[in-house]
Amino acid sequence: MTVEISKLRNIGIIAHIDAGKTTVTERMLFLSGAKHRVGRVDHGTTDTDDDPEEQERGITIFSACVKYSWNNHSINLLDTPGHVDFTAEVERCLRVLDGAVVVFSAREGVEAQSETVWRQADRYNVPRIVFINKMDREGANFESVFQDIGPRLGGKPIAVELPVGQGPSHVTNPFRGVIDLVDMKMLEFDPDTEGKEVTETDVPEDQLEDALFWREQMLEAVYDISEEAANLALEDKEVPREMIMAALREGCVAGRIQPLLCGSALHGIGVQPLMTAVGNYLPSPIDRPPVEGVDPKNREKTLTRKPDSKEPFCGLVFKILPAKTGDNYWIRIYSGQLKQNSRVQCPNRDKKENIAQIWQIHATKKDRDGQIDLVSAGDICCVIGPRFAITGDTVCDSKDSIELPSINFADTVLSMAIEPENTGDKKKLEETLNMLRRQDPTFRAVENEETGQTLISGMGELHLEVIQHRLTRDFALNVKFYKPRVNYRETIGGSSDVIGQCNRQIGATQMFARLSVRVSPLEEVSAPVLVFDRLPPETSLPPALRQAAMDEIRERAAGGGLLAGFPLSGVKIDVYDAEAHEEGSDEVAFRIAAGDAFDRGLEKAGPVLLEPVMKVEVTTPEDYMGEIVGDLQQRRAIVAATETRGAMTVITAHAPLKEMFGYSGAVRSLSQGRAASSMEPLTYQPAPKEDAEAFQF
Repeated sequence: MTVEISKLRNIGIIAHIDAGKTTVTERMLFLSGAKHRVGRVDHGTTDTDDDPEEQERGITIFSACVKYSWNNHSINLLDTPGHVDFTAEVERCLRVLDGAVVVFSAREGVEAQSETVWRQADRYNVPRIVFINKMDREGANFESVFQDIGPRLGGKPIAVELPVGQGPSHVTNPFRGVIDLVDMKMLEFDPDTEGKEVTETDVPEDQLEDALFWREQMLEAVYDISEEAANLALEDKEVPREMIMAALREGCVAGRIQPLLCGSALHGIGVQPLMTAVGNYLPSPIDRPPVEGVDPKNREKTLTRKPDSKEPFCGLVFKILPAKTGDNYWIRIYSGQLKQNSRVQCPNRDKKENIAQIWQIHATKKDRDGQIDLVSAGDICCVIGPRFAITGDTVCDSKDSIELPSINFADTVLSMAIEPENTGDKKKLEETLNMLRRQDPTFRAVENEETGQTLISGMGELHLEVIQHRLTRDFALNVKFYKPRVNYRETIGGSSDVIGQCNRQIGATQMFARLSVRVSPLEEVSAPVLVFDRLPPETSLPPALRQAAMDEIRERAAGGGLLAGFPLSGVKIDVYDAEAHEEGSDEVAFRIAAGDAFDRGLEKAGPVLLEPVMKVEVTTPEDYMGEIVGDLQQRRAIVAATETRGAMTVITAHAPLKEMFGYSGAVRSLSQGRAASSMEPLTYQPAPKEDAEAFQF
């Protein structure tokens, strides 16, 4: 599979849940000719939401990859979930993408998960364009959404299109087309051909003043980017179309601006210009900086790989789909070429991997007609054959190896105990959980040998519910499920200075070690534990004993706190003095002293139980605001902000996760089904005294 790299686009569709990402994807596939009928989310007929759970719920759960061609460009498109419980799917996709289309609902605007995915795109420096969808919906407000993107997301949207009307057909001025502000033409989309036929006319007289105003704003952005365009403007000369397009592309690729378009994906209005904008404004792999990594044999040495087929091969595994015929590894190729029936290196595992087959991807499966011999730099493919690599691992040329940065995923916040109904299902359950772990990096499963139960952990109630359904429905397992529980953490309430000692008689040997340790809280309670060796240079402690003490403290810190062994966070530990004897002071003695210092230090500093706090956003008609705020306060929530968006009121609150089980159903009940809510992890805070007292020292 050889595609001219400058014509290749690796893009993702990202948004809040229900903004219309999958509908946009389906319409793109239809308009490009990649499929002959438009799939509908509400009918369960979309290509990318092909899992039964997705079709049943009408939401995207698993990221899916599709390929189509448009205007001589080859597009790899990743459709991602909008629900915060599946944010890992967005994280892994943004890590390997070159650009993104951020979709907003014209009615709801910038929502909670919109902020999350925007921040994720910022973290990976992914250039993006904006599409305001659902312009034909009741309450659609183009300008309100446009104005929100700057202050709420820190973006700089530049409108390159303007809607003609807004709202459904029964309103006075319904949405019926878009104005292209670059060419100053009105575009109308024929409903009989589902948007395939586009009519281009002059801008209507009653729209001209508005169009000229928005075009001038666009040109001001162009002048900031292109000195040549600014000089032409100063001379009162017309700025050529090609110069405008080039400046917008330059600004978008650099992340300085986000070209903004609008339409209705459901009715095919404005989707063709969006597809053209993907090619015009979003970067190809060669527009992105060379990828950086480290030399696996010398991790202090930084290496780079250009997006060039002549460079040594390297790629990143960003998704694994278990299959009976061999796991499907989704790989982004950053440099060189990957050939079928070849051998590559996985430096993360220090293993050689076989590449038995290479496939194009369609949705979440291999493309039936898509087996290929070769894939080149910049592209995305599915391979079968590897056995050791996991999500986030590098695969590369064994003669010229490099290890790329991995993918970091958020910690789980919710757990549930499960156990097989009978011993016959025990092994099958273990195998299934291992398979699910390979597929989903945010899923955890740990067996308790004493109780026979397995604790599974995920990102929220919906995440665990989907896992539960997969175990019982997809894998036909007979499993008992118990009530979900919150994943607490532990920290300390103050500082302490302690001396840890080992003073034991073992046989004829008197073991001795003494270690002075200071334990203090970090400003950020959710920050990882920091352990520092502050022993003065003149300390005569042998390096092996010094290392043994530091290793023991780090291992203890990784093992959890004193209350109930929950993960420890927000703690700094400084080892600042040590004493040893010529006889009886060995590594074991210093490990014992370090463990004693760790326990004493935490106990003296005062263990504190931390509970996860969620950022909750509720969108409701004002009539129900009082009941919803009252209910939130009963759940120990703090209302952080309220604002009016059209006919709806948006309440932002910070609430303990423990109190929010079943909240989506509760808020619908309080509002007669008219309010909607979303949650995402925010921070950790000290848990109530009674919760902490439930755990014994």
